[in-house]
Amino acid sequence: MNPSRVKYPRTPHLPWSPGASADDERLVDCGNFEGRRVVVTEKMDGENTTLYSDGLHARSLDSRHHPSRNWVKAWHGSIAHHIPDGWRMCGENVYARHSIAYESLDGYFYLFSIWNAENHCLSWQETMEWAAQLECPCPAVLFEGEWNAALIRQFSVDPETSEGYVVRLAEGFPFGDFGTSIGKWVRSHHVQTDQHWMHAPIIPNQLRQDG
Repeated sequence: MNPSRVKYPRTPHLPWSPGASADDERLVDCGNFEGRRVVVTEKMDGENTTLYSDGLHARSLDSRHHPSRNWVKAWHGSIAHHIPDGWRMCGENVYARHSIAYESLDGYFYLFSIWNAENHCLSWQETMEWAAQLECPCPAVLFEGEWNAALIRQFSVDPETSEGYVVRLAEGFPFGDFGTSIGKWVRSHHVQTDQHWMHAPIIPNQLRQDG
């Protein structure tokens, strides 16, 4: 296994997330967000994928071939030269339908974090600038500003069209602080398919039809 590969950590659930199972990680509190600027983005229903200048993998470092990954592999081949050595781009591969049927996507790879050669997560502003360079979307921003737990807890999510939301520090942070710098809210019973999507026929999600 390539020692330069890094598995994307499990994102802890926010204390009020209803979709956490018994073995999921939870934030004990949100103290690290207090008094700091945060970004809340939509949680996409796809496959966590990490891109490097010389390869890619899903959350598992030994990801085997699966046809749902063909699109992202081809796209990665067209943009890999933009990724600096030692950096990684993390996002959601939403080509294949999982539990939510997307009908108006801006692309099939949604970039949500970038890690430099020092294993430091770039700020959200820098992430969006890279997304523009790579010509790929970022998840929709639902809120950006100083942490406000009361406000964020009131967010309403349509379970038919959204899996939930993710809160992260707007500034950058080191990999070692991941567990206190990001959290997610996931809908109850968020896996709604009768069988795991990898064992079902692939149904591509739909892209936005401009015009």
